[in-house]
Amino acid sequence: MKDIFVIKLKQHPKYDTIVSWGRLISITGSAQIIVQAVGFASGILIIRLLPVHEYAFYTLANTMLGTMTVLADGGITTGVMAQGGKVWQDKKKLGIILATGLNLRKNFAIGSLLVSVPILFYFLLDNGASWLTSILIALALIPAFYAALSDSLLEIIPKLNQTILPLQRNQVEVGIGRLLLSGLAMLVFPWAFVAVLAAGIPRIWGNFGLRKIVYTYASKDEQPDIEIKKEILDLVKRILPTSIYYCVSGQITIWLISIFGNTTSLAQLGALTRLSVILSVFVSIITTLIIPRFAKLKLEKKILLQRFVQIMFALIVILSLIILIVYLFPAPILWILGKDYKGLNYELLLSIIGSCIGLLSGISFALYSSRGWALSPVVLITINLFAIIVFASILDLSNLEGVLFLNIFLGLVALLQTTFFSIYKILQIKNDSYETTN
Repeated sequence: MKDIFVIKLKQHPKYDTIVSWGRLISITGSAQIIVQAVGFASGILIIRLLPVHEYAFYTLANTMLGTMTVLADGGITTGVMAQGGKVWQDKKKLGIILATGLNLRKNFAIGSLLVSVPILFYFLLDNGASWLTSILIALALIPAFYAALSDSLLEIIPKLNQTILPLQRNQVEVGIGRLLLSGLAMLVFPWAFVAVLAAGIPRIWGNFGLRKIVYTYASKDEQPDIEIKKEILDLVKRILPTSIYYCVSGQITIWLISIFGNTTSLAQLGALTRLSVILSVFVSIITTLIIPRFAKLKLEKKILLQRFVQIMFALIVILSLIILIVYLFPAPILWILGKDYKGLNYELLLSIIGSCIGLLSGISFALYSSRGWALSPVVLITINLFAIIVFASILDLSNLEGVLFLNIFLGLVALLQTTFFSIYKILQIKNDSYETTN
């Protein structure tokens, strides 16, 4: 009877698809668990070894690194993904698209540095850092920023070709390098700029290995193409205002607590945010397996809507379970951070809820952006600025709890926008529309 059931199961039309996806998710998931576990260990090591005031500086530097990277991208990664999804099987065309994207990214990086570094100096000095400390932290950001200029673009190629194992191996090696370097450095030099530098150097080394993987599937010595540059910039023009806004709104909790709060609250917020790294496992799986496949789907209303709903529903179920676990067991989770951060049970729950909402919004944004769609920046920024003004006026932003609630409310507004826009764009599709390469 059992053999008959197994035979029928294998004969099911969905059997091969389910087995294939199960294999991909298990490989990607297990690798990402290792990557994120190593990253989490590095983060906890830094939290435990850095004094509270130094960790506050580290939090500001890390936040600004994210802002610098987003500004240097401006939607270029999205443009390369959208263009690459159409020609992912053509090695030469894929190489031209990548070369064009890398060229644009270098130009955007200069503007990003000119804007971001003075702001970083202001926040560091305002929170008690000396001029020497501020300069050292700014210089220490250069390796990580340099690596970030290319790695997000380079990763698009193996993702489109679903070359998962070499990509994951590279990420594991970088993570282990960061853990070892951070541990050794922090034991001797427990300073924020050393922690920032220790995180950036392994990324540069990892980029050399990443290029070897990439140029197996894309031509190496191609030159930027004017037409492709124009198409990418057309998308950048629509996305850049939104990216700039998200640079501000996405880090608004850090900026507000650094202005209205104190160094201790800033360090606490940074430490709680570090615990949300567990969510990065799901982000990595989706951006590695799901987003590239969504970008390559036929421009067909039924298929796109079905996939979008499936992805979002699965995420909601998983994230709800994570929130429940945090609600039931806050003390053991906070123990990981050390004695300086114990007793933040309620704040931990608020932080995780905000992170989960932000993840949902980010994935929804990534899904529609991968199709080359962009929400009007005027509409998006107007709605979100109104939300910031309303919620900031009714919440106490001088304490950690008020800032975390602001993060939740703004996340909900962003989630509603990205979800409704995604569905709206899908429903606009006509059955006889142009179909991208499958």
